[in-house]
Amino acid sequence: MGSVTSSAERPVDEPAPIGRILVIDDEPRILNFVRRGLEAEGMDVDCARDGEEGLRLALTNPYELVVLDLVMPELDGHVVLRRILDRKPSQPILILSALNDTASKVSSLEGGAEDYISKPFSLEELLARVRARLRTAARSTQTRMSAGSLTLDMIRRQADPGSGPVPLAEREFLLLGELMRNAGHTVSKERLLSSVWGYHFDPGSNVVDVYVRRLRAKLGADAIVTVRGVGYRIDAG
Repeated sequence: MGSVTSSAERPVDEPAPIGRILVIDDEPRILNFVRRGLEAEGMDVDCARDGEEGLRLALTNPYELVVLDLVMPELDGHVVLRRILDRKPSQPILILSALNDTASKVSSLEGGAEDYISKPFSLEELLARVRARLRTAARSTQTRMSAGSLTLDMIRRQADPGSGPVPLAEREFLLLGELMRNAGHTVSKERLLSSVWGYHFDPGSNVVDVYVRRLRAKLGADAIVTVRGVGYRIDAG
C-alpha cells in the first residue's frame, strides 16, 4: 500500500478547526500517522483498522468527516462508502487511497465522496483539505437562499421547490448552493468542479451532470437549466 511524507508545520496564527474525525485504514503506520496529525490540529479522532469496524463507528457516531481507505481486506472501502451514504447521505467522506487511477477517483466522487487524495501523500495537503472542509461547515452564516420559488435552508440543508422541504446529500447541497449564489447566471462545469468538489480530474467525467440529474429528480425537471456547451443556471425568478 501507499506511503506518507512529512510536511511543514501550519503557521501559528492560523486557527485550528475543531472537529470529530473518523479514520478507516488497515495499515497501522498510516492510521497512526494521520491520527497524530489530526490530533495535533486539535481534532477528536476515532480510528478503525478494517472496514467492518469503520462502518460500525460511522453509522453509530456523528462525524464531521470520515477519512476512508479503499483497499482493505474483506469489506473494502468501496462497499463502506456506499453503505455509509445509504444510511447517512449527508456524511462527508474523504478517500485516502493507494489507487491513483482516474477511474477510481471518478467512481468514488460520483459515488458521493467529498474528496480524493492518493497515497503517497503529504500530511500538509491532507490537513489543508480537512481544514477546508471544516471551515466550509463552520463559516456558513447565511441561513436561507432564494431564487424564484426555490429556497435553500443552509442550516437544515433542505431545498424547497415550493411543494415542501426536500433533504439533500452533501454534494447536492453544495452544488445547489453554488448555483443559487449565482442565480440568473450560467456557471461553467469547470467552476462547479473547482468550487464544489475542489478537485481537478479528467474533464471527460460526468460527475456534475450526475448530480444535476439527482437535483432535478428531487426539485423538478425545470429547476436547473442546461446551457449547452457552457454549464448550468438557476433562474433568479
